[in-house]
Amino acid sequence: MAKPPIALLESFASNSRATISKDIPEEHLNQLLRFLERVGVSGHVPDYCNTEDFYSDLIGGILKPLTVLRGRITCLVSVKPAVTNKFGGFHGGAVAAVAEAVSFATARTVVAEDKELFLGELSISYLSSAPKNAEVIIDGSVVRSGRNLTVVAQEFKLKKTGNLMYTARATLYHMPVSKL
Repeated sequence: MAKPPIALLESFASNSRATISKDIPEEHLNQLLRFLERVGVSGHVPDYCNTEDFYSDLIGGILKPLTVLRGRITCLVSVKPAVTNKFGGFHGGAVAAVAEAVSFATARTVVAEDKELFLGELSISYLSSAPKNAEVIIDGSVVRSGRNLTVVAQEFKLKKTGNLMYTARATLYHMPVSKL
């Protein structure tokens, strides 16, 4: 196999603190570096992406609340091209980001404002992929809420067909921890 382009190797070495082992066969290194280049790891991140709250703006731009009740939230997500993968489906990382945002919002319906929340665990089952430009309904509900933690379950269903696409379960810890 041909050696990877020098620019790619230099770009990889200068943008990371990775050390490339001498034990890795050259053909495997070539495949890895070409894969990283194809998925954009060696690309430059535009300046507008390095602004404060870029992540929140991106997720907030596709997420709209429909109903808010104590312990329950229903939201609508529009699968815009910015949050799709190379196959045209809802990107797994975007699904996780939406699940996190909805978990916090759902927990806030039962947890006092003076308690700070942090995500301790997020579990997602990717059952199918929502296609680009689809609308997805998310139903979030509090499964359990106590002094120190809140558990939120979510179902993501296609609005058009009602098919279940993803399920998520989040454990949010309350700070400060209650004294026993």
